[in-house]
Amino acid sequence: MTLSHIRTEGGRVAVELTGEGPLVVCMPGMGDLRSAYRFLVPALVEAGYRVAAVDLRGHGDSDDDFASFDDEAAARDLLAVVQELGGPAILVGSSMAAGAAVIAAAARPELVSALVLLGPFVRDPSGSRALGLLMRLALLRPWGPAVWRSYYRSLLPGTKPADYAEQERAMLASVRRHWRSFVHTTRTTHAPAEAALPRVTAPALVVMGSADGDWKDPAAEAAWIGEQLRADVLVVDGVGHYPMVQAPDQVNPAVLEFARRVAASA
Repeated sequence: MTLSHIRTEGGRVAVELTGEGPLVVCMPGMGDLRSAYRFLVPALVEAGYRVAAVDLRGHGDSDDDFASFDDEAAARDLLAVVQELGGPAILVGSSMAAGAAVIAAAARPELVSALVLLGPFVRDPSGSRALGLLMRLALLRPWGPAVWRSYYRSLLPGTKPADYAEQERAMLASVRRHWRSFVHTTRTTHAPAEAALPRVTAPALVVMGSADGDWKDPAAEAAWIGEQLRADVLVVDGVGHYPMVQAPDQVNPAVLEFARRVAASA
């Protein structure tokens, strides 16, 4: 396991590289850390993949010195990592990073062999403009980090992993350290990802928790994304926005089987 930094436009993103074999690049969602993939990465490495877990701009061990923190910027970072490490790669994106992965696949299809989209935002939810304004107000200091912690907890309903408290502390420390960058990240729109959907040719797997609180009907949203991308769809019962954290026993085998089929058809 090696932690390094890859330079992209205006700064560097932190990349933790593990394993040998075909490349898989994993990026977490807003506010989260690359350790969101702490259960998926070992499974991929054991199956013979080289896995790069990447912190978003202004998160974790990545730099803050960026002018933009939106889906399109994250897509450029994904492509920079693939080019630096040698692709093509399977892109695994959670939440907003799923939108970034879609944009990257549409822009540079030769660098993207497949997509795994976890709790994906590839379009703005209905009413998101009003929700965005409320979020901006709620995240004003000094109460902003506490508001985010409460919201983050709500996205993992039911049983949480045994190491949840430790991960939450690390996530909150990152948010406080990178507060300006985090707030800018909350202002992103997923409209560019939605516009990119028709141009994606890579095979895709969509994984959604049935209790994902970001959507009124998570299963319907997963089905819609699956239709747009001609993707496989897995809805995991009873889990929220981070299915790879709450249900690795279901998500890991599905991702590995999907990756195997992609390799077999290449």
